[in-house]
Amino acid sequence: MRYFLCLSYDGSAFCGWQIQPSAPSVQQCLESALSRLLGRPVPVTGAGRTDTAVNAYHYIAHFDWDGILPFEASDFNYKLNAILPHGVAVHSVSPVADDLHARFSAKRREYTYFIHRQKDPFVRSYSWQCGYPGLDFEAMNQACQFLLGTHDFTCFEKTGTDNKTSICTVYDAFWAPYTPSHIQIMESEEGSTVPGACAPPPSNYPYWYFRIAADRFLRNMVRATVGTLIEVGRGKHAPEWVAELIESGTRGDAGESVPGHALFLNKVEY
Repeated sequence: MRYFLCLSYDGSAFCGWQIQPSAPSVQQCLESALSRLLGRPVPVTGAGRTDTAVNAYHYIAHFDWDGILPFEASDFNYKLNAILPHGVAVHSVSPVADDLHARFSAKRREYTYFIHRQKDPFVRSYSWQCGYPGLDFEAMNQACQFLLGTHDFTCFEKTGTDNKTSICTVYDAFWAPYTPSHIQIMESEEGSTVPGACAPPPSNYPYWYFRIAADRFLRNMVRATVGTLIEVGRGKHAPEWVAELIESGTRGDAGESVPGHALFLNKVEY
């Protein structure tokens, strides 16, 4: 019988999802905990790779087991979380059809990247301090429109990968402001710095996120995309540059990759 696990993890202590020969990975950590709990080796298959330091809020993995698990679901979660380190949390385990695959059956994946424009010690672990002045988020959102649809995204793919194809379908991509929870809690409504709902936020608003959803993602694709959109926001290129990159650009032509610690895989749909 096949089981799906829904989990979250803090990527700071890991080399990424996939098992590596000489570095800790989330996959190895989860397999070790499952094997300890169930008394025999339990291979685990994940929804996809995440790079070093990248986080996941809603990650799906599957494993196969002969018959019914020896614990109720609530007990299983409790016991597995007791074995796992603090940086990994399993939220649920559920039986699924034997042909449902955590990676190949996924129809849509969604990533979120966080940036902050001013120094803030309370978000720095999960957000990138982007100090470039005067980022034009309107232009960046215009550039996002050129990402939508089915394209060859070689220009945003890490070189040297062994993918059979670099074609992906992007369903959604945009930048939006947000307010960190510590500010929401500690500031009164009257004193809030959150822009009003009726007016667009100023370009110097300190907290923003980028969200992108696609059927699949290439290695380093999201971080390279963010770095490229930042180039547009800085005024170094027009929004149409993104279309030109997708049409005929190489990885060397696009923007630099941004740090991984601010990136979250936040949803996988089947």
